[in-house]
Amino acid sequence: MNSVISVTNLSKVYGGGHRALNDVSLDIRAGEILALLGPNGAGKTTLISIICGIVNPTEGSVIVDGHDIIDEYRITRSKIGLVPQELTLSMFVSVWDTICFSRGLFGKKPDPAYLEQLLKDLSLWDKKDNDILTLSGGMKRRVLIAKALSHEPEILFLDEPTAGVDVELRKDMWDLVEKLRQSGVTIILTTHYIEEAEEIADRVGVINKGELIVIDEKEALKHKLGKRQMIVELEESISSIPQSLTLWSLELSSEGDQLTYTYDSHSEHTGIAELLRAIDQAGLLLKDVNTSQSSLEDIFINLVNTPSQVS
Repeated sequence: MNSVISVTNLSKVYGGGHRALNDVSLDIRAGEILALLGPNGAGKTTLISIICGIVNPTEGSVIVDGHDIIDEYRITRSKIGLVPQELTLSMFVSVWDTICFSRGLFGKKPDPAYLEQLLKDLSLWDKKDNDILTLSGGMKRRVLIAKALSHEPEILFLDEPTAGVDVELRKDMWDLVEKLRQSGVTIILTTHYIEEAEEIADRVGVINKGELIVIDEKEALKHKLGKRQMIVELEESISSIPQSLTLWSLELSSEGDQLTYTYDSHSEHTGIAELLRAIDQAGLLLKDVNTSQSSLEDIFINLVNTPSQVS
C-alpha cells in the first residue's frame, strides 16, 4: 500500500526549550485508519499541527501525497481536513454559511448537494440556518467535522474528536468515518478512548514524551507485545503460594482463591502443563481455569510506563 504521508526525522522545539517531538519518522498509508495514542503532552497534537501546516517544524520533513508541506503548502493543505480539539467557530454565522465559506477557502466550486448530504450525515440539516451561537456543544463539534470535510479532502485528521461528546455523536461520527474509509479517505485520529482505536483502527501508534514508541497493525501489536494470563480458581483459599510453585512467578489474589500466571502464548514452551501438574501435586483443588489476552489498553499502559523496553 502506498504512503500518502511520509514524516522523516521530525522534531519540534518550542521557544522555551520544550522538545515536543523528537526525531519522529513514520509513513501513513493511503486509505488506512491510523490511531495515535499517548498521554496528555505526548506530542500528538504537535505532530498533527505540523502535518497540517499550522506549526512549523524545527527539524525534519513531511511529504503529503508527493508534496512538501512547506514548499507546496497550498497543495498539501487542500488535501487535508482537520477537526481540532478546540471549538474554533465564528459564533454569529449560520451553519450553512460556515461550511460554504470553508469550502470556498480551498477554491472549490459550490456544491449544495454535497454539503446537504454532509449535514444530513452529521444530523445537522435541520440546524443549517441556525447561528453557531445557538447550538449545543455537541452540535458545534458536528459543525467542526462538517467544516473539515466541506472541501472533500483526501486525508482527515481527527484530534480527540469524541472527547466530552455524547454517545449519539460518537455513533454518527464512526458511521461517517466508515463511510469515508470506503470512499478512500485516509483517516488519522488521536484519542484517549482506547476502545475506539481498538474497534476502528487498522494500525496503532503510541507516542510518549515526543517520541514514537511503536507503530504497527493492531493485531500484530497484540501478537508481539500482548501477554496471555491463565487464571486458576481454587476450591479453597490459601494464605500464601506454596514453595513448589514459586518457579512460575504466580500472583495470588487478595482473597487467596485465585492464582494468575502470565505467559507468552507464542512461546514454544508456555509451562502451563507443568504448572497444572505442580498445582495438583501441591494438593490444591481446582475449581476453574480460564485464560485472557492483553487488551490494547494493557499494551498502551505498559508502553507508556516502560518505553525503554520497546525496540
